[in-house]
Amino acid sequence: MHRGKGMKFVGDSRVPVSNKKHIPKDYSEYPGKTEAFWPNFLLKEWLVGSVFLVAFLCLTAAHPSPLEKVADPTAAGYIPLPDWYFLFMYQLIKYTYASGDYNIIGTLIIPGLAFGALLLAPFLDRGPERRPSKRPIATGMMLLAFAATAYLTWESASQVDWEARAESAKIVAEVEVDKESEGYLLYQDKGCIGCHGGNLEGGPAGKALVDNGLSPEEISNIAKNGQGAMPPGMFEGTDEELQKLAEFISGVTSK
Repeated sequence: MHRGKGMKFVGDSRVPVSNKKHIPKDYSEYPGKTEAFWPNFLLKEWLVGSVFLVAFLCLTAAHPSPLEKVADPTAAGYIPLPDWYFLFMYQLIKYTYASGDYNIIGTLIIPGLAFGALLLAPFLDRGPERRPSKRPIATGMMLLAFAATAYLTWESASQVDWEARAESAKIVAEVEVDKESEGYLLYQDKGCIGCHGGNLEGGPAGKALVDNGLSPEEISNIAKNGQGAMPPGMFEGTDEELQKLAEFISGVTSK
């Protein structure tokens, strides 16, 4: 018998045929265009991450996080405000059909639909294209989300009186005020307490008066003629009352 004649090849159906589409390509065909994941690629990732970490640490050291005074549920002058990344939600619930009786719409339904749409975007647009112009659904959803977030954040930030909020949240040194003194009673009766607080800690409409560094004469002059946001003529009383009030305010110091 000659070689190869009379031979028969039999296939076995129990042996699965290899699915080549799931086998990764041999990237050794592309010299210079690939590199080993360990340690080459991973080392580069770590180096980039380290640069950003050091830069972030330097930023936090140069500009520490601003602290506010201890939370006080009785402080009516405090202006509450969420962190900047929640300002767009804060602005959303100011609108008519997202607040009040419709609060559930602004706090649950609209955010749920928005984040649900972003979550489903990869499943709605499963094409092989990677160009934004070729992926209208995913691109449109992301642009709409960015535009809505940017607009609501800007609107919210533009409506905040940042100076008044900083004044209302400023850390004020502890002070013991004699609330039975004649000076404090005048401070209370003449309406000063409404703007400057019960412990002279200040508020959205008035500055803190603790450790003000002013003489009684300077305080009397401000009470008569005004200063900054304080209009003239706010004090209504006799010169003797004004003198006692000014001496009291001038003498209020922290511990």
